[in-house]
Amino acid sequence: MENKLRLKVVPLQLKLSAVFIMASMLIFIVNVFLIFGINRMIENMDAVYRDNMKLNELTVSIGNVQDNMTDYLNTKTTDSLELYYKSAQQYSREIEDLNGSITADNYEMLERNIRNMSEEYLRTAENAIEAKRGRNVERYSFEYDKATKLYDYINTYINSLNNARFKSNSVSFTNLIANFRIFELISLCVMLAAVLSSSLFVIGFTGNIIDPVKKLAKSADEIAKGNFEIETMEITSRDEIGVVTGAFNKMVVSIRQYIDQIKENMEHERQMQEKELRIEATLKDAQLKYLQTQINPHFLFNTLNAGAQLAMMEDAERTYDYIQNTAEFFRYNVREGNTTVLLEDEITLIDHYIYILNVRFSGDIKYEKSIETDISGVYMPSMILQPIVENSVNHGIKEMEGRGRIKLRVYHDGEKVCVSIKDNGIGMSQEMIDKVLSGELTDEEKPAPAGAHGIGMDNVIKRIRLFTDNEDSVAIYSEGEDKGTEVIIRLGITGGEADV
Repeated sequence: MENKLRLKVVPLQLKLSAVFIMASMLIFIVNVFLIFGINRMIENMDAVYRDNMKLNELTVSIGNVQDNMTDYLNTKTTDSLELYYKSAQQYSREIEDLNGSITADNYEMLERNIRNMSEEYLRTAENAIEAKRGRNVERYSFEYDKATKLYDYINTYINSLNNARFKSNSVSFTNLIANFRIFELISLCVMLAAVLSSSLFVIGFTGNIIDPVKKLAKSADEIAKGNFEIETMEITSRDEIGVVTGAFNKMVVSIRQYIDQIKENMEHERQMQEKELRIEATLKDAQLKYLQTQINPHFLFNTLNAGAQLAMMEDAERTYDYIQNTAEFFRYNVREGNTTVLLEDEITLIDHYIYILNVRFSGDIKYEKSIETDISGVYMPSMILQPIVENSVNHGIKEMEGRGRIKLRVYHDGEKVCVSIKDNGIGMSQEMIDKVLSGELTDEEKPAPAGAHGIGMDNVIKRIRLFTDNEDSVAIYSEGEDKGTEVIIRLGITGGEADV
């Protein structure tokens, strides 16, 4: 009982490490046994044909000696002589491994004969080389012929011994292969037994460790499905799993308490949200209506005064055009309920407005219009473009004495239709642009010519942002003082339907 209690206190990492180490040690011991047995089998296989390999090496070595000797006798070059000495030394070292004593074994007798003939062959080859270096033609021819005959005899003996060894070794190799197959079968059985034993050990040992985790996972799954009425789990150990189980039990109790609290506040919160939504909708509608009513009464007075003066000075036709444009302009402004209009209606309003201004200021304002895309079905809030043009005139080009220009351009930019109003007036600093876009411009900083309090840029920016629900729907650009200003409005291709 005391050992079980101690085991429950052992950390989970140590338990799992112990299981892994014990299983690994078992597999390691089995592998060492198998590797040792395989190496022994391989060594035996290598030994079977080691004699044949040595005899093949002898054949190659004596062939090199014969070829290098012949090459030197024919050419008498330093390189061929050096190669001869190297090959002769190599062959001399190899024949030292052959049997040199008298024995009754046939294989060893053949080795002794090969060794003796090889020693005689090397002496004869050396004599031929010395005779050639001494220019004794008769002697080096005799020694060369003798060496060649010994070379043929030695090759014959080596081939005979090699064949005899190969026949004997083939029988041994066949027996080794049979033994190796048996060893393979035994090794496979041992490996399977080791794997099975280690698997059963790991499964049995880790089962006791993982079982609480399975129960914990099952309870957590019930919690995930929304069943918070499950019973708290029994803590069976004081390791990491026991700690997690205790924390899980506390979490279940806390969740139940939290759910009860949520149920109490849910209805109250829902009512508050509905009330906030109604207030927000009412406030937004009030903002739109209030912002739209801020029209400049002084402009109306100045316009009508200029029309009266023109009627006195000119014929009725021009006065009619002027009054007609003025009427259209104010008719557009006072339409009830028109908070959303077509973009083309807004552009038409700009045409009327520029006409009126040029009558008032004797044609001092040069106006260009460029419609580069289809604007049918594009909607926007009413009275947006006219305040921008008015702002360009009052604060940008009014004092330029006939040099003022305003360009209105409509173009496509991805999924947006862009309306650009650009003047060549006094321009704006980047600091002023940032304040206008952020609505931080104070009353002292706002330029306000006498008698002109038209709908300001902050009004336009608020309405466009409310309409598009996008803070980036209005942009202002200016390169600095006396370099003009450009206002760009980005609208959706289908912004809604015009109010009737």
